[in-house]
Amino acid sequence: MIARIDGTLILKSPPYLWVEVSGLTYEMQAPMCTFYGLPDVGQPVVVLTHLIVREDAHTLYAFIDEYDKALFKELLKVRGIGAKTALAILSSMETIVFRQCVEEEDVDALAALPGLGKKTASRLILEMQDRFKDELWQSVHEKVPAHETEQIQAAACSALVALGYKMNEAKKLIKNVNAAGKTIEQIIRDALRTNF
Repeated sequence: MIARIDGTLILKSPPYLWVEVSGLTYEMQAPMCTFYGLPDVGQPVVVLTHLIVREDAHTLYAFIDEYDKALFKELLKVRGIGAKTALAILSSMETIVFRQCVEEEDVDALAALPGLGKKTASRLILEMQDRFKDELWQSVHEKVPAHETEQIQAAACSALVALGYKMNEAKKLIKNVNAAGKTIEQIIRDALRTNF
């Protein structure tokens, strides 16, 4: 298993990134939350990785944050959730916000995520609740606070991109919303309202 890669970032093209290590280039897929934390191309980078091996492909997934990697791995254990959907979830919602939705059994918020409906969201809540009780997740709230406006806006922007908006359109919509004290879902709803 490849758990971590330390090298030079040579390509950022969501969802793909390339990291060169001693002349060998690794191609990886990553959620948008990882891309926000990457340095400029040509700079040193360290990413945590998860390798999925299938008959037709060996795919590496990259993460800057240990909690994002842990959540990705847990999501893959849920029936009906594949790597593509897990990446979309991480691109659309911060790990800490996802945990809150699960703990509060907020089916509607999760059902609004790409690739999920109410049935899958309900199953996700049921299967994920016990998994947030181990030691790793007990310290998740010690991360950068979820209420920090810039991070919330970035996550909302990536969610709009996942819904089909171009990045510059998404940024413009988010910029027109007063994000203070609001959740990602509230910002997205307000942004979409301003577009109609």
